[in-house]
Amino acid sequence: MPRDPEIKEAAVVLECRGIVKRFGGVTAVDGISLEIRAGRVTAILGPSGSGKSTLLRCLNFLEVPDAGKVLFEGVEVHARDRALDGLRSRVGMVFQQFNLFPHMRVWENVALGPRVIRKVPREEARLLSLGLLERVGLSDKADAHPLELSGGQQQRAAIARALAMEPAALLFDEPTSALDPELTGEVLAVMRALAAEGMTMAVVTHEVAFARAVAHEVVLMDAGRVVERGPPSQVIDAPSNERAARFFSKPGA
Repeated sequence: MPRDPEIKEAAVVLECRGIVKRFGGVTAVDGISLEIRAGRVTAILGPSGSGKSTLLRCLNFLEVPDAGKVLFEGVEVHARDRALDGLRSRVGMVFQQFNLFPHMRVWENVALGPRVIRKVPREEARLLSLGLLERVGLSDKADAHPLELSGGQQQRAAIARALAMEPAALLFDEPTSALDPELTGEVLAVMRALAAEGMTMAVVTHEVAFARAVAHEVVLMDAGRVVERGPPSQVIDAPSNERAARFFSKPGA
C-alpha cells in the first residue's frame, strides 16, 4: 500500500522485523515489522487486546520477543547484551501509569536517570530537571511530591523524566488512558509540542483525533497483526481495509 514519501526519507531509529510474542497459547504479536523514523510520529491504533502495547514493549525488551529482530540505529539488539543497555538509555518510555517515586520531589524524579545512568552531578541534573519541568508546564511544581499533583501533571512529569535522558526516540504506551478528558488535553498538548519540535515518537493510543493531527504514519493493529498502515489521510479518513473502515467508523473516531 502507498506510504508517505517523507517517511521514507528519514533515517530509521528503531525497527522490528517479524516480531512474534506469545503468552501461553495466545499470540499477542504475530510477525509484525515496523520502522520508527527520525523526527516522525508513528501512531499505533487498534481495539483493546490487539497487541499494541505488547508490540511497543517488545521494542525495548520489556517483553522479550519469541521470534524476530529488534534493531536500534541499525544494530540488532538481544535480550542480554550491551546493545540493549544502549537502547534503554536512549529510547525513553512513558507508561499508562506514571511510576514516579512518591518519596522524591518532582525535580528529583526527573533528575534521577541522568544522575544514576549518566553520572551527571547533582546540581547539573537539578538544573536540567528544572528546564524540562518548565518545558512541560510544571516549573511551579518542582519541589512538590508526586501525590500532590493531578494525574495530568504526574504524566507530564513522567514525560520530563523521559526527556531527561536526551532520548533518540520516545515510546508512549497509552499515556492518557488513566486520565479524564480535561487532563488528557494537557498531556496531549505537551506531546503535540514535542512532535512539532521533531521528537521521534511511537505512540500507542486510542486518541484518533491526536493521531490524525500529529502522526506522520498510522499503524492499525487487530488480533496481533497490522491490518493497515500509511498516512492519517489514508488510514483514518479513507481506509482501504474493511476492518480499518469499521474501526474508524465508530463514534468518536
